[in-house]
Amino acid sequence: MSADSSSPEAVSTPKKPRAGMLAASATALVIAVASGVAVGFVWGGGGPAAVAESTEASAPVSASTATTLAAAPTPVMLAASAGQLPSIADIVERVSPAVVSLRAKVTADETDVSDEDLENLPPSLRDFLERFRRGGPNQRQQRPRGEVQGSGFVIDPSGYVVTNNHVVANATDIEVAFADGKKYDAKLIGRDELTDVALIKIKAAKPLPAVTFADDAKVRVGDWVLAVGNPFGLGGTVTAGIVSARGRDEVGGTQFTDYLQIDASINRGNSGGPTFDMTGRVIGMNTAIFSPSGGSVGIGFAIPSSTVRRVVDELKRSGSVTRGWLGVQIQSLDDDGADALGLSEAQGAIVAEVIKGSPAQKAGIKQGDVVIKLDGVRIKDNRDLSRKVAALRVGQTSVFSVWRENKEIKLSVTIAKRPGEERLSRNDGPRGNDGDKDSSSGEAKVSALGLNLATITQAMRARYDLESNAKGVLITDVDPDSDAAERGLRAGDRIVAVAGDEVRSISDIKSAVSEAKSQKRSSVLLFVETQRGNKVYIPVKLGKS
Repeated sequence: MSADSSSPEAVSTPKKPRAGMLAASATALVIAVASGVAVGFVWGGGGPAAVAESTEASAPVSASTATTLAAAPTPVMLAASAGQLPSIADIVERVSPAVVSLRAKVTADETDVSDEDLENLPPSLRDFLERFRRGGPNQRQQRPRGEVQGSGFVIDPSGYVVTNNHVVANATDIEVAFADGKKYDAKLIGRDELTDVALIKIKAAKPLPAVTFADDAKVRVGDWVLAVGNPFGLGGTVTAGIVSARGRDEVGGTQFTDYLQIDASINRGNSGGPTFDMTGRVIGMNTAIFSPSGGSVGIGFAIPSSTVRRVVDELKRSGSVTRGWLGVQIQSLDDDGADALGLSEAQGAIVAEVIKGSPAQKAGIKQGDVVIKLDGVRIKDNRDLSRKVAALRVGQTSVFSVWRENKEIKLSVTIAKRPGEERLSRNDGPRGNDGDKDSSSGEAKVSALGLNLATITQAMRARYDLESNAKGVLITDVDPDSDAAERGLRAGDRIVAVAGDEVRSISDIKSAVSEAKSQKRSSVLLFVETQRGNKVYIPVKLGKS
């Protein structure tokens, strides 16, 4: 990738963040104000000023270091004459000294995006990165290949600086430049790919200006924000906007970050820069945009300060991040899936697979269980469960409430350390090798589901290229007018469980349909292994038999 690969990440859904693949910008903002603006109103930062500070940033600072920004917890009154926009110059003057520009020299080969990586990206981001690889208009001529630019901010007067992982990943040298022109060499303390957070350290002769974190839980949609950073290498650039949404967990394919959506303009080089509230404290770190074309369209994303702060604290202590691990593959429920399982609402995470030897298996969690609570707290969906489990301490015992056979069951699970991503991707969980154990033979049509089904025989294995240990019942035809067709089921897919019970024969599916009708449920929940190897729960509405 070219030198512009340091930009905030465009929205994508890779299996995990990859260094050099994160490229983004956000939108330019024009604040239109009708004539006759009220005089002396306050731009709130999401309620009362927060007192959340970095672990080592709370040490007393001498009068000679009055530039340290920890001393401004009070909201700022922004006055304006009639017909004029209020000024934010005082806030900018106070926070800017702690925002830095970064230049990282990287191994050029490691910043390239492979063809395989590109295939895993959405078309918009794929096209954007392809232009970089081909050396699009003026891209490769701006800076020498192998140099990345980004932004960061000082969180401790002793020299700790926070930025994005994708800015410093694979860096051999990191240079930090302040607004006053002073430059320092920086040392990488640690980085976390899964949240795109990195911590570096510089040595200075005297304490440095620093910012503090605000409590992002108090941030509301509509609160004003400022972004200060280094877009396109233009250090010290300031933009303003509002928080336009919260809880964006579908951004970037990461399961451990719940982003703030902002419309303060950020562009290439803003990666790792801070998002400030109107008290001058950090509520997030700019890292991604939504961009169909690769340019700003008005939607940017910031990692919440609570996530940044938690990761930074661990990086300070050990240089890496340890996450809790349950050992399941999960997915969310929709209304039809909830109805099929007898749940009153579509909340929780259904267990698609339990990994062999995992804490979940040892505690008795089973495929088909729906995790509805963790330590008494409701689980919203699969992402919510992933984040909550990751935040648990290794060795901690927590109570998981699961929905099984129309009742809630509580299971105590001792959380383990999350293994490396490579191991997780290799571990497909328990697989049977029982061969064909169907008690019935031949084919049958289950009209209520709109499916033609067949027992898995040697002839069927050869016809559909199935493995010798493939289990379940084979779908041979799908009624194009059925809900099953709308859900994407197709011939060659296999139903391996229904309503949480293993399927060994066609009669198992017929029994589940009859049971659902007797309980006046409108759907049946099928656990399907597709021809592509995906394992997924699919609720199928019952039609007329």
